[in-house]
Amino acid sequence: MTSLLLLADTHVPRRARDLPVEVWHVVDAADVVVHAGDWVDVALLDDLEARARRLVACYGNNDGPALRERLREVERADIDGLRLAVVHETGGRDGRERRCASAYGEVDVLVFGHSHIPWDTTAATGLRLLNPGSPTDRRRQPYCTYMTATVDGGRLGEVVLHRLS
Repeated sequence: MTSLLLLADTHVPRRARDLPVEVWHVVDAADVVVHAGDWVDVALLDDLEARARRLVACYGNNDGPALRERLREVERADIDGLRLAVVHETGGRDGRERRCASAYGEVDVLVFGHSHIPWDTTAATGLRLLNPGSPTDRRRQPYCTYMTATVDGGRLGEVVLHRLS
């Protein structure tokens, strides 16, 4: 079984000086860290690359040239047989499942960010869409959040949304 940590919209150091300590503990324990963009500064990318066993990540709309030189707009990965893609923006909520199923039909799971709003739905095609929210900038949400999940035999297992105080 492979453990995943899903992050997005960290905005370090604009919204927080660093990731919350709880999130760093999960980074250290996870087999794969997935980050769906809006890092803001390359230092967090360096730190996650140093600490994560495996990092699957993309850049977001708030990420400048230094991050865009090192990350792709869309990153794809095979995680123990699970086909995963990570992208920052997917457009508005209306029609999201249909649009993403069309654009990412070759994957099983799409992790995205941008809205800072947690999201967990499945398109008619079976594509699972996950947005972990933000661990540092809750915006209009009651809590800062991140997600954990498991992969076993090419299948996504339990997905858990974690609230930070």
